[in-house]
Amino acid sequence: MKFLAGEWLRSAESDIETIDEIIDNPHLTHVVAFHSHQCIEKCLKAVFEEYEIEMDKVHNLLKLYKDVNHVFNIELDQDKLELLSKLYIDARYPSELGLLPYGKPATGDAKEFHRFAVDIHDKIKDFLESK
Repeated sequence: MKFLAGEWLRSAESDIETIDEIIDNPHLTHVVAFHSHQCIEKCLKAVFEEYEIEMDKVHNLLKLYKDVNHVFNIELDQDKLELLSKLYIDARYPSELGLLPYGKPATGDAKEFHRFAVDIHDKIKDFLESK
C-alpha cells in the first residue's frame, strides 16, 4: 500500500477511536455521525491515493464512492452514504437546524453509522492491503 493511502486509513482509524469513546453518550449522536462521515471519506480518499486518481476537494460520500468504485468491487449502501453526506455539515451545528427529519440522530442511528463506518474501513483496508 502506498504511504499516503496508509495515512488516510490511519486518520480514519482515529475517527473510529473517537466514536468508540463517545458512542454511548446520547448527547453526542451528531458527533458520531460527523466522525462516521469523516472515517468513510478518508477511506475512500485512500483508494484515490492508492490508484493515483485525481480527486476533487469534496465531502460528498456518494460522489467519492462513484468516482472510485470502478477500481474495486465493494458494494456500499448508497442511501447511507447519501444520508451521511447530508448530515456532514449539519452535524456541526445546533440540532434545531434539522439533522434528520426528526432532529439529531437517535442513539440507534448513531450506532448504525458507527457500524457502517467500521465496515467500510475494514473492507477498504483489506482491499488495499491485498492489492
